[in-house]
Amino acid sequence: MNEKASQAGSAVPVAPTLADFQPFSMAEGKVVSHLQTGDFDRLGDGLRPEKADAERTVRADLLRYLILASDEYRLHEKGLRLSGAWITGILDLEGCRIPRDLGLKDCHFEASPVLRSAIIDNLFLDGSALPGLQADRLEARGCISLRAAIVMGEIRLPGARIGGSIEADGVRISSPEGIALDADGSETRGGILLRGANVRGGINLSAVRLGGDVNAVGAQLERPGEVVLNGDGIVAAGDFALRGATIVGETRLFGARFGGDVDCTSASLSQPGGYALRLNRTTIEGAFFLRQNASVEGTLDLTATTIGAIDDDQASWPKTGDLLLNRCQYGAFIGGPADAESRLDWLARQTPERWRADFWPQPYEQLSKVLREMGHDEEARAVLITKERLQRKARRARAKNPALRIALAAMDAILAVTLRYGRQPLLALVWLMLFWAIGTGVFAIAYKSGAMKPNSPVVLRSPEWTMCDLQRTETRFMPSVGQDLAGRADSGQDQLTCFRNQPEAASYPEFNALMYSLDVLLPVASIGQKEYWRPDSLKPNGTFTLKYYFFQSVIGWALSLLAVAGFSGLVKSQ
Repeated sequence: MNEKASQAGSAVPVAPTLADFQPFSMAEGKVVSHLQTGDFDRLGDGLRPEKADAERTVRADLLRYLILASDEYRLHEKGLRLSGAWITGILDLEGCRIPRDLGLKDCHFEASPVLRSAIIDNLFLDGSALPGLQADRLEARGCISLRAAIVMGEIRLPGARIGGSIEADGVRISSPEGIALDADGSETRGGILLRGANVRGGINLSAVRLGGDVNAVGAQLERPGEVVLNGDGIVAAGDFALRGATIVGETRLFGARFGGDVDCTSASLSQPGGYALRLNRTTIEGAFFLRQNASVEGTLDLTATTIGAIDDDQASWPKTGDLLLNRCQYGAFIGGPADAESRLDWLARQTPERWRADFWPQPYEQLSKVLREMGHDEEARAVLITKERLQRKARRARAKNPALRIALAAMDAILAVTLRYGRQPLLALVWLMLFWAIGTGVFAIAYKSGAMKPNSPVVLRSPEWTMCDLQRTETRFMPSVGQDLAGRADSGQDQLTCFRNQPEAASYPEFNALMYSLDVLLPVASIGQKEYWRPDSLKPNGTFTLKYYFFQSVIGWALSLLAVAGFSGLVKSQ
């Protein structure tokens, strides 16, 4: 008894033969007898069966024997092509080398096929129903195709090496409690195609290397409150296409790189209260499209993203508080608004305080740079002026001393009115011209009303001036000559008019209100008018004119210094 047991225990496993699988079901007999011809590809009508019956049921172990072949049974060079089968048991091809195509289309699998570490030409599971697929580290010389398949579980492809594409157009995958498609770290010379796919659960494409696109045009991806599509570190030579897709959950692409576009045209991205689309530190060599009624419900994170160009429209922008653009760099606007008013509304949808910051200047600098490079110089300047206003407002808010806040507010108000914070230094010249015109009027009125006088002590002590203060019928003792002198002013004539009518005053410089105002206003220029004339505070209107004289002098100094500072850039925020 023990000897027999010992002999049985030491026996070398014997490879199965075709006879070991008998008796065959009706379907199996048909497969075995016809598969070698190369023109057999279906059971029944070839459609996916709804239930198991003898005409459709095929054991997975028998299929494995036929796929791997032997001296007894040689598969046709076209490989295994079978549709319409109900496959029982586990199709376990782990670690196997399959030198031909494996096509099990429109089949029903009772258990998840296992192809971990297998090597295969092409794998076709189009239209089939599976509880999952375990293909970790699979190597396929061609493609893996799951088009229109129904998968009620997880598709595992981490570390896979694919010579073609992962084709899953129209696939339906349901794994709502976890990951539906895991391709972490896989590599394909083609792309990943999920056009029109319906996926309940997460898709993990982190660290994937692609020679083509990630194409999810028209797809429906759903994983509320979680990351529905994880593409951290993905490197793709082509596009990331979400045109017309509906995505519920977070789409996250940290540090990704795309040689083409990221296209969210007409897409609906929804993660209320969280991140809808995160392109943090992603590089997009093409363009970022967000247009044609695209909807972003949740935060659009473009922090530190590098984009070749942006094509968007105002209706597709996220609402206020749901946009992050800090350190985002882009080359141009190739669609959508390119005016300062609209783009400032775009930037205003950021709320730094939500992220515990007071202000982000970089988005304004970047927008200004792009608008200037596009030839919109005035629009670029308007953006920088807004940036200065908001940045100074944030600085005042940081000041804890009330007196300092008041001083900063006053200084900022002056800079805003006179120089637009240094962004429009020529505005100081406009103010100078305005005060020049006002001064011209004030001094002209003063001269006409006799409220100006010579600015010369000699003239002011001369009889020509002093005696013009008296009517001709009046006299005054003049110590300088030791006698009474008669007045020189006619009835109703003021002192200045009388003086100008004296023959001795003919050589005195004429008063010119235009040049006098300019002479008072310009601190470093000397036109000569101030040397000969000044307001007379003893005459009606003279006190006001004298005060305005000093005011305009101070204004001239201030505006001149501000203009110099503005042109030199000293008043701009750094």
